[in-house]
Amino acid sequence: MSLAAKVVIALVMIEHVWFLVLEMFLWTRPLGMKTFRTTPEFARQSTALAANQGLYNGFLAAGLLWSLVHPDAHVGRQVAIFFLACVVVAGTGGAVTVSRRIFFVQAVPAVVGLALLLAGR
Repeated sequence: MSLAAKVVIALVMIEHVWFLVLEMFLWTRPLGMKTFRTTPEFARQSTALAANQGLYNGFLAAGLLWSLVHPDAHVGRQVAIFFLACVVVAGTGGAVTVSRRIFFVQAVPAVVGLALLLAGR
C-alpha cells in the first residue's frame, strides 16, 4: 500500500470518527445542528437515529484503522478496499436520499483512496 493511499485512508478514517462524534455526542448541540442543518426540535426527535448513524460511522472508521495496522499488507489492502467501498456506497446513498454534498464530503475521498489502492497493484 502506497504512502499516498495510507494517508487518504487515514483521512477518511478520521472523517468518520468525526461523524461519529457529531452524530452520537453533538447532534443536539449548536455545532451538530449547524453541521447537519437541523432545527432543535428535529434534533431532539431524531437523537436515537443519529446515534445509530454515528455508531455505523464508527464501524467504518474501525475497519479503515484495521486496514492500516494489519500485519499482513495484502490482507490490509483487501480490508481497505472493502471498507472504502462501503464508504462510497454510504456516501452515494446519503447523496441520493439526503443531500448531494454528502457525496463530495464522504464518497469522493473514499473513491480517491480506492483509486490509489487499485493503481498501486
